[in-house]
Amino acid sequence: MSEGEATEGRRCGFIAIVGAPNAGKSTLVNVLVGTKVTIVSPKVQTTRTRVLGIVMAGAAQVVLVDTPGIFAPKRRLERAMVAAAWTGAADADLIALVVDAARGFDDDTRAILARLKETGREAVLILNKVDLVRREKLLGLAAEMNETGIFARTFMVSALSGDGVGDVLDYLAERMPPGPWLFPEDQISDMPLRLLAAEVTREKVFLRLHQELPYSIHVETEKWEERPDGSARIDQVVYVQRDSQKPIVLGKGGRQIKAIGEAARSELEQLLERRIHLFIHVKVRGNWLEERAAYREMGLDYEP
Repeated sequence: MSEGEATEGRRCGFIAIVGAPNAGKSTLVNVLVGTKVTIVSPKVQTTRTRVLGIVMAGAAQVVLVDTPGIFAPKRRLERAMVAAAWTGAADADLIALVVDAARGFDDDTRAILARLKETGREAVLILNKVDLVRREKLLGLAAEMNETGIFARTFMVSALSGDGVGDVLDYLAERMPPGPWLFPEDQISDMPLRLLAAEVTREKVFLRLHQELPYSIHVETEKWEERPDGSARIDQVVYVQRDSQKPIVLGKGGRQIKAIGEAARSELEQLLERRIHLFIHVKVRGNWLEERAAYREMGLDYEP
């Protein structure tokens, strides 16, 4: 069989998953891919950069671009995150707007809709968390949002339970343009393992620390050592901005950082299907939010 015959009938394209913070975009991407490729927490603005989740659906390769939540940014990091989201949308073959149906038509969503309408891009509307909302309210919300005239289709799903997600994938696969697959058939993300490991640990920090502190935290994988027995040693640093924040991350007697490390190690072992030896240190790095190197590490533009 020639190379041309092998790729005949294949389709491939990019779907930008956009929406307000905490609409459930990352949960939806993980469910569509079938495993975790992007971190999730109940806190808004968890996703900081664009993450690709790659799904095979018959002859179609669907590349999902999980973007940071879009909101009115104030700080440099927030501006960089929102810029990354719109860049992901501009480069995609199709845009899917995820809306928290329980939250409804909020200001952030209105602003996103206005910008999508300005660009003239057709989009898909995905109302998420529908299990938390009465049917009458759902229908009213769908009707109001479809008055914009930009949506080709509307889906009602619960990303958390997976209800309705299969219909979304079937539709997205049909919309992919003809062309060769861009990634190996068994690849599920483009995220380097060092960054994935750092993101998993950052998620555990978000889940363990409920103050505003997580937004001042940056996690880097400093060292990755492959061992002869097939396991890996990973050394990471959790950076905080002030000396007073360090004891919060460490916890009394180091209990907090130990719990964070155990949770991160357990998840990494499941994701990587191998033994992981994880060592985490906490350091003060006062100006990391203004350092070009930190933005480069996160895949963000320093001056969006």
